[in-house]
Amino acid sequence: MKLTALGLFLLLTAISLPVAAAEMILRNGGDTFLGGETLLSDIDTAGDTFVAGQSAKLGGTTLGDLHAAGFTIFVSVSVAQDLYAAGATVDIASTVAGDTTAVGFTVRTTPSAETAGNVRLLGNSVTIEGPVKGALSVMARSVILNAPIEGDVRIAARSLQFGENASVGGTLSYSTNNRVAVPESVASADRVQYSKLDIDADWDEFREAWPGADIPAFPTFASVLGAFLISLLFFLVLGALALGFAPKQLERMRSGIAAAPGRSMLLGVIGLSLLFGLVPITALTIVGLPFVPIVLLVIVVTWTLGYALAGYTVAMLAWDALGGAKDPGGLIRLLLLAAAVTVVALLNFIPFIGWVANFTLVLIGIGAFARCVFASFVADPDPAYDVDMKPIED
Repeated sequence: MKLTALGLFLLLTAISLPVAAAEMILRNGGDTFLGGETLLSDIDTAGDTFVAGQSAKLGGTTLGDLHAAGFTIFVSVSVAQDLYAAGATVDIASTVAGDTTAVGFTVRTTPSAETAGNVRLLGNSVTIEGPVKGALSVMARSVILNAPIEGDVRIAARSLQFGENASVGGTLSYSTNNRVAVPESVASADRVQYSKLDIDADWDEFREAWPGADIPAFPTFASVLGAFLISLLFFLVLGALALGFAPKQLERMRSGIAAAPGRSMLLGVIGLSLLFGLVPITALTIVGLPFVPIVLLVIVVTWTLGYALAGYTVAMLAWDALGGAKDPGGLIRLLLLAAAVTVVALLNFIPFIGWVANFTLVLIGIGAFARCVFASFVADPDPAYDVDMKPIED
């Protein structure tokens, strides 16, 4: 469930970027999917809700889980189950009946944010002002605790500060570079445990506080098969949402690759070079140093989406070559994507050739995205691929 939620965070965020600013709503099996460039919504849903946009300000209520992703996220939804949020800036002002999990560069829970279960926060700068009835787990560069926590608290950070409203009902375990003075109003000395900050050890302890599966030390057939099935499921969900949210954009990029794969590959080299070049350039500006992780995240998302787009295009070309229907249904398209992912995954077992094939697909897919970006700045030089070009009769 947690892997699926994380996958949906990334794919919904990526899909929402190229579409129009208007909100797009899709409902399926009791789930509600909401996407767009800028979202200002009061939701009222009975099942799980998935939200993605460049910026989102959400209110209202949901009787299921809430998953929110974007560059800037502000959530004040009343959540009847669990809340998951990811973004560069994440502000939470929600009342949550279950657990709260948030990841971001800057993460903050406001005084009005009340969580009945556990809270798990990961980021560069984390501020906790909302009360927590369960346990609190935090890993960040800097942490400010200014809220009452009824359960145990586990914090790993380079710097730790306490506000006047901070209190811990259970055990306070913290790891920092140096000891910090813990006021008696926060926790009595017998309930405070300190350990020197050790990234590897603290990460192992912190991972235990986050639900997840253990990774085997040595890959087995079962673990490899499980990883493949999870990846396949991710790409199928990605494909389904792309076909649902942005079918025209998807078809245009696919047609562009099919018409000129060499050009797409060249544009992919340029686009990928620009993305990787942003890392040192951003770091050298000093001011942009905190944004380096965001640039790396953009590279990972772009790499993944390019791989999926190119694999889908190759599958559709094979379908056309075998005499398949010109416009197959959505289910056929997803099955073709699954077949492409499976074949490409099997190629990885062939030394060198597998790596070249996979990387070529990535470059071709990224080239299609790069072309869309370049086309937004200049006039589109390509003719419409769905128009029959006929000579003009005298």
